[in-house]
Amino acid sequence: MCGIVGYLGEKNTKQILLDGLKELEYRGYDSAGIAVLQNGEFSNYKAIGKLINLEKKTKDFVTEGFAVGIGHTRWATHGKPTELNAHPHLGESSYIVHNGIIENYAQLKKELISDGVTFLSQTDTEVIVHQFEKNLKTQKNAFKAFEKTINELDGAYAILLTTKSEEDTIFFAKHGSPMLVGINSEYEKFFASSDTPLIEHATQVNYFEDGDYGFVNSKEISIFDKDAKKKKAIFTNLSQNKLSAQKDGFRFFMEKEIYEQSDVIADTLMGRLSDDEVIFDEFDKSLFDDGINEIKLCACGTSYHSALSASYLFERYSKIRTSVEIASEFRYREPIMCKDTLFIVISQSGETADTLETLKMAKKAGLKTLVICNVDNSSMVRLADATILTRAGIEKGVASTKAFATQVTIFWMLSLYIAKLRDSLKNEEIIRQISLLREVPASVKVTDEMHEKLKRLSKRYLHGHGFFFIGRDIFFPLALEGALKLKEISYLHAEGYPSGEMKHGPIALADPELFTIALLPEHLHYEKSKSNVEELSARDSTICAISSQEFDKADDFIRISKCKDYMLEFFEMMVVVQLLSLEISVRLGNDVDMPRNLAKSVTVE
Repeated sequence: MCGIVGYLGEKNTKQILLDGLKELEYRGYDSAGIAVLQNGEFSNYKAIGKLINLEKKTKDFVTEGFAVGIGHTRWATHGKPTELNAHPHLGESSYIVHNGIIENYAQLKKELISDGVTFLSQTDTEVIVHQFEKNLKTQKNAFKAFEKTINELDGAYAILLTTKSEEDTIFFAKHGSPMLVGINSEYEKFFASSDTPLIEHATQVNYFEDGDYGFVNSKEISIFDKDAKKKKAIFTNLSQNKLSAQKDGFRFFMEKEIYEQSDVIADTLMGRLSDDEVIFDEFDKSLFDDGINEIKLCACGTSYHSALSASYLFERYSKIRTSVEIASEFRYREPIMCKDTLFIVISQSGETADTLETLKMAKKAGLKTLVICNVDNSSMVRLADATILTRAGIEKGVASTKAFATQVTIFWMLSLYIAKLRDSLKNEEIIRQISLLREVPASVKVTDEMHEKLKRLSKRYLHGHGFFFIGRDIFFPLALEGALKLKEISYLHAEGYPSGEMKHGPIALADPELFTIALLPEHLHYEKSKSNVEELSARDSTICAISSQEFDKADDFIRISKCKDYMLEFFEMMVVVQLLSLEISVRLGNDVDMPRNLAKSVTVE
């Protein structure tokens, strides 16, 4: 879940590492650290909390001339977020940074302790550097010791290691966690967990595959695959556009990304709509041939909510049986996987560990696979049979917004694409739906009037004992997503519920200190949903209704536009719940972009 960077060259090593970590801080900000090896000596700095604390600690540290350096920003897994648990971790004469989880660390640690090794941290990572130094005593060189160490590890990892015995070298290994290496014309080498830290430094990048390991020095990049066979690096050009990663005058990246949804949805639609059909050039129609009778969607978090939304669209429009799975549960329940199933995984990053493992399961079972993803060249994209990229651009706010919006847009389009193949919708209806899709970018534009209303309204929702977000049909997944957004950034308790389920238990909590955010679309089960809200109002719950229809039982009313279809209402309400969560969090004084205990790309189980 953490972010790692590495550099080998003659420029300002400290600054390159810190700048890289700044681009990766969204992946974890419990602590950060760097280690620089220069002229045979290590300099190591660590700090708890956000990167600014590390920047303060290193303000007097200067690097000149050739050096190798590694850095890390941490999301805590093993051990509390303390300075001792921060990376890089030290052996006798080596430093290591690591992203992932070593599953057999307890066994290795026990053996190392019996050999007389003293551990300073509670982390699984420290085991790796001590195991390396143990092997260094018996192997003919550092690379052989590193290779032996990697073979002794179980679990997921992206690793960078530097050692005094080969002071011009960085050793690396990748299995289950993302990592890439970049180069430029000056023979510098850069490592990172994603492309962004390398922009403006490297010109070309190589994305490591699972099982890759090796070393770099000033003369070469040496890569070996999981079978210990040497392989060539495959470099691709790296985009140098960093503008989309900046705030552009907004208070928070999350706020900027909410406002960007109109543009990125337009990008998502671009080239994929004709007057009477949806076009996906990314894959062949045969993906849905050969007796595909079911779609199984698998994801985590926000992507799981978009998958739930998709299930309504696939069954309603495509007339195909659809099931939705939480990836972290699906992995371990010994599921029955049939070859007449198209297995679709959804992930913003394409690196989500639990989802990636379910994709591997589906591939092993012989299922056709499709990934809906925002990051080209990610692990899922490289593994799946086919890919649809969401084109959301860089999303730096930990609480996802535009990724969700583009995922649901893709699923709406895909449901119509399949409907055309299966002849499950009349052509006139497909034409109508495509016309509606073209209206989505306008429907998600944030108006000053709407945003100001939500800013004012937010002050009424700072206390109380919790929130219910309720909706019916496809608005139930949106209720789940609204509750998740509020939980993530405000730290207030919130739950999403199907409106009709309130009377089956949850309504026992209703009182004036229970806030109900009611999604009331005019064009989908309005009267039934309204009746459910009235049941809560009768029990004195505080009601905030979001609808185009005035609702006299509401304590607060947020009016959306008069829409032609419930899907346009869906997207308008999506923006409302996102902004409401944002403004409540701002009033509570929270860090909207970096909520506590969370990280952007969840690459651990």
